[in-house]
Amino acid sequence: MPELLKNLYSVPLLEVLCREIKYSFAAFNASEFMSLVLDEQWESRELKQRMNHISKALHICLPQDYCEAIEILKRTSPAFTGFEYMFFPGFVELYGIDHYGVSIAALEHFTENASSEFAVRPFIKQYEAKMMEQMNRWAESNNYHVRRLASEGCRPRLPWAMALPAFKRDPRLILSILKKLKADESEYVRRSVANNLNDIAKDNPLTVVSIAQRWLGDNEQTDRLLKHACRTLLKQAQPDIMKLFGLAKPEHIQIGDLDVQPSVKMGHELLFSFTLNSVEQSLGKVRIEYGVDFMKKNGTLSRKLFKISEADLSEKAKSYRKTSSFRKISTRKYYAGAHGLAIVVNGFELANAAFELHE
Repeated sequence: MPELLKNLYSVPLLEVLCREIKYSFAAFNASEFMSLVLDEQWESRELKQRMNHISKALHICLPQDYCEAIEILKRTSPAFTGFEYMFFPGFVELYGIDHYGVSIAALEHFTENASSEFAVRPFIKQYEAKMMEQMNRWAESNNYHVRRLASEGCRPRLPWAMALPAFKRDPRLILSILKKLKADESEYVRRSVANNLNDIAKDNPLTVVSIAQRWLGDNEQTDRLLKHACRTLLKQAQPDIMKLFGLAKPEHIQIGDLDVQPSVKMGHELLFSFTLNSVEQSLGKVRIEYGVDFMKKNGTLSRKLFKISEADLSEKAKSYRKTSSFRKISTRKYYAGAHGLAIVVNGFELANAAFELHE
């Protein structure tokens, strides 16, 4: 079983952190810090809880003057690179909201080694106009980590982070940033732009449809960005987006030989196979998905779509053999009983079958 991400916060990591802090602040009490972090609740804390807990312990062990503490952390942070070190910007998130200038400079500094995407959000909520001007300036930075912060930090639905309800309602303040970064030289930045647009599509789909219609065809990189940005709209088979990407109603396609394993045990994989058959010379441009109708706790079914492939197929027929996993994951709870599996082509369900999930 893969190691849990929260276990990145190991004793050796904390010991190295203490050593590096003491280079900048000789009075740092490493024993007190380790005791505060590794308390009785440590083992039960999850990843983000551990991040915040370390930030809180730093607050106790560093000078109580916020500006002095930040300077110590800024001198320390370049020795650490990776998302697990987001407790540096986390310190700003927890204690810096009333120190705008110092905090914004610190977030820009920390994001080069450990993204400030979570920590910037309380500042956006409290200082919206001023912060969005700052984010637009960050979008023009020479450093790609800072440019990514401009996009990632204002995502309306950033996972694991506080939502930005104002941008769910009206994303217009975000759009100037995304326009600046859509052709960024860094794929890391462009990927963030795509994820931001996908967030926007969940609350304001027509905004993203309009952007896609304007931007598609600019260049190959932007086209790839838009494909990723429109993934939710493609799953929803939004008509304008399907048309934009050339995914027509598959009236010439039939599903043959659909074979779904009749039952599967939790923790195992469901095997299924099928064939696409065209009544024309070729299958053409097809987006192939399968949907699993999962049993919910209340006995109803809820469908989730999984992409198989998307391609322009010259064949008249093509066969597929796939599996769908029922291994335990943190984001879904499985319930025994009748389930369904559907084959979906270009947004249209063309075949389905039932199967049973057993304990």
